[in-house]
Parts: sequence; structure tokens; C-alpha cells
Amino acid sequence: MTEKIRVGDVMTRNFINLKSDCSIIDCARTMIKKRVGSIVIKEGDEIKGILTEKDIVWALSKKKGRDLNEIQAKDIATKKIISIRPEASLDEAFQKMKKKKVRRLPVMSNKKIIGYITQKDMLRFRPALLESIKESGRIREEWGKIKRSKSAIKGEFIEAPCEDCGNFDILEEIDGQMLCEPCKEAM
Repeated sequence: MTEKIRVGDVMTRNFINLKSDCSIIDCARTMIKKRVGSIVIKEGDEIKGILTEKDIVWALSKKKGRDLNEIQAKDIATKKIISIRPEASLDEAFQKMKKKKVRRLPVMSNKKIIGYITQKDMLRFRPALLESIKESGRIREEWGKIKRSKSAIKGEFIEAPCEDCGNFDILEEIDGQMLCEPCKEAM
């Protein structure tokens, strides 16, 4: 019989969250103070996005000259939310992260966020996942290189924030929208 550890058993219940109108400076300070790599952006019980260290670094490099206190979390947070149920297994969570190319998932029950799970949380309970996570990262990196090379050869290389989820990535025009690969696949 295989051991089935559920997401609800492992998730962080007291996850860090801020309102969508917080400045990215306040978000960065909170991340440093709480020693986390991401923050859930929410209004009331409704999740509005996820803000990661990567999003903040992107804003620092692309929004030069702007007062960073004026840039709000909602302006740069990932808005396309990929979530998981608390009764799902860790294996299901890992497969979903791998397929959707994310490292964290809000845990939702009855359309309400009740927790947050990251790859780091999963590794605490399933250290054997480390090799799979590393391999997944290597494959994703190599696939990205191939994709950029093909796009550059065709002259179609566009790297910017996705119009659907807001993630900075290589984009492709689909039905008049500039979309990243995960959003294109989700259509």
C-alpha cells in the first residue's frame, strides 16, 4: 500500500498575505521579515494573485525611474491562479506544479483559500521528490533554451509580461493576445 500524504496535512495554514494595493516595497519588506519567497495577494476571502521574488525583481528591472512605492502588488502579481484541493495527494500536487510550471499552489476549498503549499513544504515530507524537482527544473531550462532559439531564428522572439497571467515569459500571439506557454495551453 502506498503512503498517501494529503496536501491539507502539509500545507501552511498561516500563509503570508497582503492586500492588492500594497506597494511592492512593502511586499518586499514583508517577504524579508517573514523569510518567504512569495505572498498571497487577496481582498477579503478572495485571492487576487501571487507575488513572488521574481515578480519584484522583474519590476525593479523593467520599471526603472518609477517610484517603487507607487507600484502596487496587483500591478505585477501573477493573476492566473492555479490551485489545488486539500484532499489531493502530494504526488498530485507535484504533478500539477510540474505540468503548470509553478513552485507553489494556493490550497482552495469552497472557492476560499485555506492554505498554501510550496515545493519546499513537500520536500520536508517527501525528500525523494528532490531529484524529480531538480530534473524538472533542468528540463524546463533546456526546453526554454530550445524555444528561444527557434523563436529567435524565426524572428518571433517576444519576451514580456503575459497579457493573461502577468508572468514575464516568452510570448506568442494567440487570438490577438500575447500569451505565455502555460496560458496558451490552458485555453
